[in-house]
Amino acid sequence: MKFQPSRPSSDGFLVKQLRKIIPLCIAGIFILLYRNAVTGGSAESAPSVVGKFPRKIWQSWKVGPLSFELRDSDRAKTWTVKNPGYRYEVLTDDNAMHYVEDHFGPLGLNRPDIVHTYKSLNDPIIKSDLLRYLIMYAEGGVYADIDVEALKPLELFIPDRFDERDIDMVIGVETDEPSFLGHPVLGSKSQSFCQWTFICKPRLPVMMRLIDGILAWLNEMAKKQGKTISELELDFDEVISGTGPSAFTQAILAEISKLRGEDTTWEHFHSMLESKVVGRVLVLTVEAFAAGTGHSDSGNHGGKSALIKHHFHASSWPTSHPRYKHPVYGEVEKCNWNPECVKLWDANTKFFDSLPAQEQVKLIAMKELEDANAPKPEEEAPFGQGGAKQPDGAVPIQAPFVDEPEGWYQGGPDDFEDDLQEDFRMPAAQPVAKPEVKADIKPDAKPETKPEAKPDSKPQDKNVDGKPDAKLEVKDSKVEPKPDAKAEPKPEPKPEVNGEGKAGAVWG
Repeated sequence: MKFQPSRPSSDGFLVKQLRKIIPLCIAGIFILLYRNAVTGGSAESAPSVVGKFPRKIWQSWKVGPLSFELRDSDRAKTWTVKNPGYRYEVLTDDNAMHYVEDHFGPLGLNRPDIVHTYKSLNDPIIKSDLLRYLIMYAEGGVYADIDVEALKPLELFIPDRFDERDIDMVIGVETDEPSFLGHPVLGSKSQSFCQWTFICKPRLPVMMRLIDGILAWLNEMAKKQGKTISELELDFDEVISGTGPSAFTQAILAEISKLRGEDTTWEHFHSMLESKVVGRVLVLTVEAFAAGTGHSDSGNHGGKSALIKHHFHASSWPTSHPRYKHPVYGEVEKCNWNPECVKLWDANTKFFDSLPAQEQVKLIAMKELEDANAPKPEEEAPFGQGGAKQPDGAVPIQAPFVDEPEGWYQGGPDDFEDDLQEDFRMPAAQPVAKPEVKADIKPDAKPETKPEAKPDSKPQDKNVDGKPDAKLEVKDSKVEPKPDAKAEPKPEPKPEVNGEGKAGAVWG
């Protein structure tokens, strides 16, 4: 009897283990690929795996909806009433930290740096900007500031010619003024997308890159100021460029460039006549989200393309992050992108800088005195909503110490000043008595009359200067005749004159 050599028991055990491990490895590979596609991973420019935008509307505010002021409640209702199929949620100062910990803590995406940074921030506007990006990355949907009113349902935000599955973000143009790109104050804000309202699919790489960029910027500013993140002091321009519209715009342009494989600049979106998709981002015209701002050809809220209305009542944050304000000519932002107003501000501030320090002090003192005596305005118009035609403190002509302008305004200051004369034109001059004629004429004085004057001449007849005389009767004269004076007029050819040539007449 022949015996078959038996297989070692270890071989059978190994085969069984391999059969169990191989399927797990394959599943792990698929999970890794899925995670890379969703979170960015190695596929940094991969499109979202979500077919449609989440049907969810997000807002953030100091308090929850049950404690809203009436105006905030009215704005919020426009979103829920026009979009009944959407879930609505508000993150508040009290619960926002819990949201960040849940989604970015150990049980979420495990980003302790994000949680720590958000917890360290004390500045409300920086926290608000960062929170909206965290929400859009974690869950996506529609974000709108508390002072934004929905004019149309969200189903109309994407034109029929586009497929929602081919779009990862919906944004609108806020400022389209590239001619100011070189301006030292306005340049960084001259071309930007709105971030007071936008739509986003979850886990987009562009949102995480924006978040990481903000964290790096905050740490850089803290190092630069020698302070902690909680102690940072930031001005208006730093906020705009660090977390606001400028940071948002730069991140999106960089993402579009990655997806398209070529550099994408603002030129692609300047003076757009209709919405378009570029690199899976639907960019709406300026009228869609920024109607009524009074610049960038923004149109008005009654236009067909207007989708929202920004009321700006929650936009008082520049008071804690002040804009650059010239001590005499105020803030150039108050020009609201009016070219002539900006040129005037530039010319005045340039001339101010050329003055001796003593003259500068005098001008500043005059401005402070003027402000102290001026009546307090009821309420200043918010930035981005019309605004004044001239900056605070500016004058409609060149600075008083300049003999001639240096080309800052085409046509010269006289032309500019003439434009204002229509608004301040005085009424037509009324006829006045000539100074050389005395008012105390005696009753028997013979008035001078023209030879051709007729006895029945009407009050509309003109005097020697060609000006009409008012209708005045002799009985209106304040001079009383003497008792023995003759009341009857002189005999012919002297005619009776009703007020003509009477220097004692009183003009009404």
